[in-house]
Amino acid sequence: MDRTNQTDFQNTFERMKQLLRTEDSFDVLYWKFLVGGREAAYFFLNGFVKDDIMQKITSSFVSIKEEDMPQDANKFSEKYLSYLQVEMNKEEDTIVKNVLSGVVAMFIEGYPEAYLIDCRDYPARGVEEPEKDRVMRGSRDGFVETVVFNTALIRRRIRSTELTNEMYTVGRASKTDIAVCYMRDRVDQQFLKDLIRRINEIDIDALTMNQESLAECLYKRGWWNPFPKYKYTERPDTAAASILEGGIAILVDNSPSAMILPCSVFDILEEADDYYFPPVTGTYLRLARFMITLLTWILTPTWLLLMRNPEWVPEWLAFIFPAEEIQVPLIWQLIILEFAIDGLRLAAVNTPNMLSTPLSVIAGLVLGDYAVQSGWFNSEAMLYMAFVVLANYSQPSFELGFALKFMRLITLLLTQIFNVWGYIFGVLFTIFCVCQNRTLSGKSYLYPLFPFNGREFLRRFVRISLPKTENK
Repeated sequence: MDRTNQTDFQNTFERMKQLLRTEDSFDVLYWKFLVGGREAAYFFLNGFVKDDIMQKITSSFVSIKEEDMPQDANKFSEKYLSYLQVEMNKEEDTIVKNVLSGVVAMFIEGYPEAYLIDCRDYPARGVEEPEKDRVMRGSRDGFVETVVFNTALIRRRIRSTELTNEMYTVGRASKTDIAVCYMRDRVDQQFLKDLIRRINEIDIDALTMNQESLAECLYKRGWWNPFPKYKYTERPDTAAASILEGGIAILVDNSPSAMILPCSVFDILEEADDYYFPPVTGTYLRLARFMITLLTWILTPTWLLLMRNPEWVPEWLAFIFPAEEIQVPLIWQLIILEFAIDGLRLAAVNTPNMLSTPLSVIAGLVLGDYAVQSGWFNSEAMLYMAFVVLANYSQPSFELGFALKFMRLITLLLTQIFNVWGYIFGVLFTIFCVCQNRTLSGKSYLYPLFPFNGREFLRRFVRISLPKTENK
């Protein structure tokens, strides 16, 4: 072997050790060996490699003799690297990025390119049904933290050559993989180009909060408007259905959910159970969810307005008045309960599973019965807030639930300060926030209500077979 080739290999080997900082990181490994009398080396991450595949590839090199080694690197790949996912590259940045992503980089003396062998084996949990997006009937699989697995779950449901999964990388330090999934013949091409342009223009060190960081980078304006512009789902069937309707699903590595866009408020309110039951049942579930969602926003402000104007209450509704003497003003009762419920929710998230049930019982007894007996709260205020909390979980979006909560608090405060005019202004302000919000494609957040499309509007509430007229 030419001495120059040996020097080049040694320089490359030392350079890769320096770039990957193998002496500082215990999980970045290298292994030197011989192939046909030439020096060779692997660079890989511990825990990301399928050991059995690497063992088979390496064992196949044992029988290669020095005279069998071709002069061309491509010939070596064709003759001796029978593994499917192998590509060649000589760019240092690309090689380092691939190694840190779990790909094995192999260098052979005399060949200028590195062989990138993709035999990754990511640590991953099973595709069990997600905790949040449960259904009464339907498939029981869910997205996981590995983006390749998630695209496979969508591909399993859409066996069409028009399904396109494009991969991008965002973040100077994190280099997070992002998959953009869409149907080439159904997607809004102009919106797709704009979305890809926004992704390519993102200049950020790392997507520390995965999808939330990406969402804030894609849309930086209108931070004061809490109504969500994205629909999040952990169900591959929901994501596949949205893609088939012309939407785009964005999958972020290390995040077990998909971002669906563009979406209106009616898209966010939809749930998988609406389609897993017969049309009559699905229509009922959808209408019930819509009405209950409205009540979570307007119930307590309306009750407070009536309590401030008792002369408006007819006799047949007299039972809504508090039966006990009011010790704490109703507005403070409702606001304290709003924050107390959020405190209980945060406590439940951080409570070990073995203690969650007994602590929930204790919290229910103390904050329920004893809080009323002590005079802090009236039973009617507790009842209405309990309904609001439970009803908030009738729709699948956390983001929409918090948006309605903020609007409810604003309407409560305005009603307390300005009475009926404050109530009217709070309602109008909420309607303004919804109407002012727009989808990422720039279209109405209330489509098909505004601009009105009769067929599409009927489709949002009634499970009937109507041809779609246009994308949102």
